[in-house]
Amino acid sequence: MNNPSILTSLPAESTLSISRVIGFILLLGLAVCAIMGPALIGMDPAKQSLMDTLQPPSATHWLGTDHLGRDMLARLLSGAQLSLSLAALSVITAAIPGTALGIAAAWRGGWTDRILTLFADAVLALPGLLLVLMLAAISPGSWWALYAGLSLTLWVEYFRYTRQRVRVVLAEPSVEASRLLGFGAMHIVRRHLLPEIGPGLLTIAAFGAATSVTGVAALGFVSVGIRPPTAEWGVMMTELLPYWREASFLIFQPVICLVITVLALHLSAGERKP
Repeated sequence: MNNPSILTSLPAESTLSISRVIGFILLLGLAVCAIMGPALIGMDPAKQSLMDTLQPPSATHWLGTDHLGRDMLARLLSGAQLSLSLAALSVITAAIPGTALGIAAAWRGGWTDRILTLFADAVLALPGLLLVLMLAAISPGSWWALYAGLSLTLWVEYFRYTRQRVRVVLAEPSVEASRLLGFGAMHIVRRHLLPEIGPGLLTIAAFGAATSVTGVAALGFVSVGIRPPTAEWGVMMTELLPYWREASFLIFQPVICLVITVLALHLSAGERKP
């Protein structure tokens, strides 16, 4: 018999840690499936078999086949590779310059701070989706356009958070003591700044990765991002939508993969502290 008072009596830190553990486990499972899955099942996600279209799950095709007889499991795993790798690459290339510029703005102050903040505000004023659509229009169906658009959109969040936190940390007595003792900038960054901003950056990275995954899927669904026959979850939804009456179980598979991925990223991110 469940006792609801047990959950309400748990401290917030315990509930948060449990959710993050669940998120990390889901992410680890997704990463392992994306990296090792295609090699283990040994099926080409682009191989067609018009004699086996819209087949239900079987011993040969564990999750069935799509409208062109392609193995759904192979395509889902290939889509996981594409979505997760693109999200990771976008987050890394956005976090490094965003964090570095945030530290520079808070450290230098003056005109450096004003110019970098003005540039970040200008980028923030342009809707991220519009920026991605503009780059996708320049190079239709190219993954680099999605990658560039997502990176240019995500770096502002790292900059704003880092600038705000570093300005507070630099005013602390411990940093002043390090400066009086003659320690250089790299020591202050490594010893004082990174431990303070690290957890927040990881949270932003998790939410940024979730934004990237959903953005790629949404653009693929409206035929603006990745194009067929590339196996991508949004593209798969578009391709399978006309057959939802005949094989409704197929279209739910990429949707479930997308939901699990975003849920795992949000759980691993935890709660952002002000």
